[in-house]
Amino acid sequence: MYFEDYDNAGAPERTGDDVFSKPVRAGKRTYFFDVKATKGNDYYLTITESKRRIERDGRYVYDKHKIFLYKEDFEKFADGLQEVVNYIRERCPVTEAPVQNIEKQDTAAAEGPSFSNVEFEEL
Repeated sequence: MYFEDYDNAGAPERTGDDVFSKPVRAGKRTYFFDVKATKGNDYYLTITESKRRIERDGRYVYDKHKIFLYKEDFEKFADGLQEVVNYIRERCPVTEAPVQNIEKQDTAAAEGPSFSNVEFEEL
């Protein structure tokens, strides 16, 4: 059970036995890829997008959206997803900072600001 599920522990949304889970944190969202088993020991995949937001009273709540993907649809789903991802990558390349630069920025931030010695006469 995920930490944000404790608020909904009494909810009757139990759908299958958990077999394997892979959380993927991506910015403000977390994606959960969960393999579940039916009573007949047939596997299926649930993909859950979870996004934390703050209510007006200051409580944290989680918006969740779930997709159930059955093994007979895996290939068509994967093909469609790959086609759409390729389309987006060709037309709008990712412009993220390289990991090396992010690590340097984190290190610099941890060390504190760096100041150069400037004399007022120089200005």
